[in-house]
Amino acid sequence: MTCKFSFSKLAAVLLFVSLNVFGLNRHHAVETEQRGGVYVFDMMDEIGPAMWRTTMQSLRKAMEMKAELILIHMNTYGGLLDAADSIRTKILTCPIPVYVFVDNNAISAGALIAISADKIYMREGASIGAATVVNQTGEAVPDKYQSFMRSMMRATAESHGKDTIVYGKDTTYRWRRDPQIAEAMVDPSVSVKGLIDSTKVLTMTVDEAIRHGYCEGKVADIEDILAVNGMSDRQVTRYVLSPTEKIIHFLINPILQSILIMLIIGGIYFELQTPGIGFALGVSVLAALLYFAPLFIEGIANHWELALFLVGLLLIGIEIFALPGFGVAGISGIILMLFGISLAMVDNIVFKWDWTYGLLSIFKSVCIVLLSSVGALALSIWAGRYFFKSRTLSRFMLQAEQKSSEGYVSFDDWSSLTGSVGIARSILHPAGKIEINGKLYDAISERGYINAGQQVKIIRFETGQLYVTANSENM
Repeated sequence: MTCKFSFSKLAAVLLFVSLNVFGLNRHHAVETEQRGGVYVFDMMDEIGPAMWRTTMQSLRKAMEMKAELILIHMNTYGGLLDAADSIRTKILTCPIPVYVFVDNNAISAGALIAISADKIYMREGASIGAATVVNQTGEAVPDKYQSFMRSMMRATAESHGKDTIVYGKDTTYRWRRDPQIAEAMVDPSVSVKGLIDSTKVLTMTVDEAIRHGYCEGKVADIEDILAVNGMSDRQVTRYVLSPTEKIIHFLINPILQSILIMLIIGGIYFELQTPGIGFALGVSVLAALLYFAPLFIEGIANHWELALFLVGLLLIGIEIFALPGFGVAGISGIILMLFGISLAMVDNIVFKWDWTYGLLSIFKSVCIVLLSSVGALALSIWAGRYFFKSRTLSRFMLQAEQKSSEGYVSFDDWSSLTGSVGIARSILHPAGKIEINGKLYDAISERGYINAGQQVKIIRFETGQLYVTANSENM
């Protein structure tokens, strides 16, 4: 007897997960909700969709509170260029002053974001720079991408304008943040007199950054920044990740994603081995939800990728329950399902600036999915033979052995129909439906296609399958 999963329980679980994962119950705890003051949020992780969303939520909350200052507590080695560009644009257009406190590192994409802020403060021993665009292996990408980054760094530095300096009767204008220095952070061929030669990418220390206008001062913590700017008496509001946000960040871990893929594939495999619909399918559905939902929320996955996965599952279901054998629909379903899972891993914006690296990312994700799928099938086969023989877990699968010696067979015996004549009720290409004496049967055409409505003759019954040919006697 097979013990099946309660769908009322499954529905409750899915409802709970949906409410939390899709953000219907997502609130962010803060130290105070008082209006005005200073709003602080951290930028300590890799720059990506999660950080972009955190930035948007923080700036929106700061404006709702009419904050006087937004302060970013930064320590990052960089990340995705598209996310960094979106963040720096948001900061440049923010009506509230934005300061950055570099707590050790503002490297690569972090340097771009820091330069966009109105003021930069750095801890003793901190660094800023090294903004060369690299691929996933750490190698510099072709110059057309470096050119884009150079121009973006220059434009960001130039956005802060120039200072007017008067010496007696002479008036000169000096960039507040020298664009050439920003460009030298990207391009090793750019030299800055007294700072770096033309063979290295620029990374500045605190003292160098202060001397060249890229840092307003050396501080120990956020309280020092507030004191320097005469804001020590202001209330500080901090952005804090909610438990749901932490769960989402945990779920998009590559290792956990591989495990979820294995659960999706393994659940489908086990469901096909047991009658009815039950626990295995529930596990597969829940794993799919936990896999796709965080990627969708983070902006990595899109609707059409989820649609590919669902259409693939639908085709597999049609092949299993509506069509005999396993043919085009089943194979197409497997391909679409695996591609849906694979493409959901790839950041959609990667194609906006490079098809080559986009295709490389797709290839990498496909390899991960295929390896996870093969692992899932291997473990499922092993589990089916050994693991579920345990007394506790045997409730979740069919255990009774139905022996042919006891009268059990895996199919009906239709050998008596050999020689009978019927009508094709669907196109046989080669499999389809036939009708004999008012009853429908699955059948396979022995030679070529047979159109619906054409008379057929059963020539043999073999391994549970009827084989037919067009009835030439009546053609």
